Amino acid sequence: MKVKNMNYKIAVCDDSQTQREYLSALASRWAENTGHTAQIAAFASAESFLFHYAEQSDYDILLLDIEMGAMDGVTMAKKLRQENDTVQIVFITGYSDYISEGYEVEALHYLIKPVREEKLFSVLDRAVEKLAKNEKVLCLEMGGEMVRVPIYQIRYAEVFGNYVTVHAAGDFRVKMTLGELEKQLDDRFFRVSRSAIVNLTRIGRVTKTGIRLYDGTSIPLPRGAYESVNRAIINMR
Repeated sequence: MKVKNMNYKIAVCDDSQTQREYLSALASRWAENTGHTAQIAAFASAESFLFHYAEQSDYDILLLDIEMGAMDGVTMAKKLRQENDTVQIVFITGYSDYISEGYEVEALHYLIKPVREEKLFSVLDRAVEKLAKNEKVLCLEMGGEMVRVPIYQIRYAEVFGNYVTVHAAGDFRVKMTLGELEKQLDDRFFRVSRSAIVNLTRIGRVTKTGIRLYDGTSIPLPRGAYESVNRAIINMR
């Protein structure tokens, strides 16, 4: 996916000055190489970032160290996710033990120290692709009015009779087929059965009989669908 040149706000949060300077320099070099412009701010602690974020909450990408002082990176990310579900979080860590925690806050990726330039550049490329996708909206006609729903907010959609219910920030019931809806979505979505489409990025767990989303919603899986759902999740990542 080709992303047009844009301006991005990137925050680097690490309690090591050496790491802050190194990651900031790499992010600046990535922007220069890709033709983007980047405003890069560095923070020595989770607390200092959150204090600044309370005034300026328009960051696009966050390079976040996990092992910090009083507040660790995962705790900070959970606080951030309570009000911001679009910022792209990239965890930086010296250990692989924390990897599973990244899924809970929908982290884009994790990088093991020492961070290599090509790895960070690749992750930043993915981050801007996801940011571009998040600008897309779905237009639904309901009761004589047009409702615009950001596609990234859609958790899943299910069909009952001639109507599809789209579950996003709210629930939207529209007269259309699931196939018609599927054509308007992107590769984050997967048809898990004849009656449901799921946002793969919202899946927390897959079993032989069902899917569990991060918000606790359970969606049944038909027999034989387990492998195809797992394959779709792997291919998306």
